[in-house]
Amino acid sequence: MNPHRRMLLAAAALAPLLARAENDYTTLRDPLPVENPRKIEIAEFFWYGCIHCFHFEPLIEPWAAKLPPDAYFRRIPAVFSPRWGHDAAIFYTFEALGVLPKVHRAFFDAIHRDGLRTDNPQALDQWLGRQGIDPKRFAETMKSFGVQTKLRRAAQLTAASQIDGTPALMVQGLYTISAEQGRGLEGMLQIADGLIPIVRKGLEARK
Repeated sequence: MNPHRRMLLAAAALAPLLARAENDYTTLRDPLPVENPRKIEIAEFFWYGCIHCFHFEPLIEPWAAKLPPDAYFRRIPAVFSPRWGHDAAIFYTFEALGVLPKVHRAFFDAIHRDGLRTDNPQALDQWLGRQGIDPKRFAETMKSFGVQTKLRRAAQLTAASQIDGTPALMVQGLYTISAEQGRGLEGMLQIADGLIPIVRKGLEARK
């Protein structure tokens, strides 16, 4: 059976279980692909320039570390404009260079605590140099086919998810959660926790 059709059938089977909390999240009409369909994916749409995403990081990192073995966390840089796309490309360049775990939080800090303008090439190069990253190599990698392909995919996922801001969570490509629906950042994580066992039932039903 087509994987897309299987996801639709699983979502339909779960509808009665989800009705009691339907105001806590949005159910996507067309499920989006996940990186590992055998596990439960919780993705965060974020933007480095978003102050709410900055405040979400200290909450989401320890939460993600405690996810059950059959679930995993993924970050997707949201792309709503060329400026957001620029910062999304920076994220994927960090990833391509293998430095993302080291600099992700530091980059947030530089923007929101130190006033770094990511669209200021000279300031960005200086910051990269202080992190031990060669600015020239960074710029070349940022233009690479791999990074640009991921950037286009992030833009497609942002549009298809129908979110209208960040941070937002997406569970298994089926459900999205906004800060308004979660009534705060911590509430978003609580709703995601509640969706995990429901998605698990759907995965088990497909085996």
